[in-house]
Amino acid sequence: MHVDVRKADDVVIVDLDGKLTMGLGDRILREAIDELLAENWKKIILNLSRVTFMDSAGVGELVASLRTADSFGARLKLVNASERAHATLYMARLLPVFEIHGEEQEALRDFRRETREI
Repeated sequence: MHVDVRKADDVVIVDLDGKLTMGLGDRILREAIDELLAENWKKIILNLSRVTFMDSAGVGELVASLRTADSFGARLKLVNASERAHATLYMARLLPVFEIHGEEQEALRDFRRETREI
């Protein structure tokens, strides 16, 4: 698993690349989220377009990331979930738990709209 972090104004985009699995994959995601929250980022997008495989530990880490972000008052959105990632979240009955957008620009617009409503 490899992680790249990009910024778009007050939103941080985390590009995940590889297998989100027990061991290195879930640990890398956890460390990335912890670091962003420590830096006080409140709007986080996880880009799943290059996630090639996700096991139960990877799914669990996505849930943990969502809960951790929530506990810090941050919002976390998923984008570009591959068919496989989407199916995995569906089978785990987690689709309603996550805010999932088809494209990054859609999630960015949603964050901007939320900011205007506050």
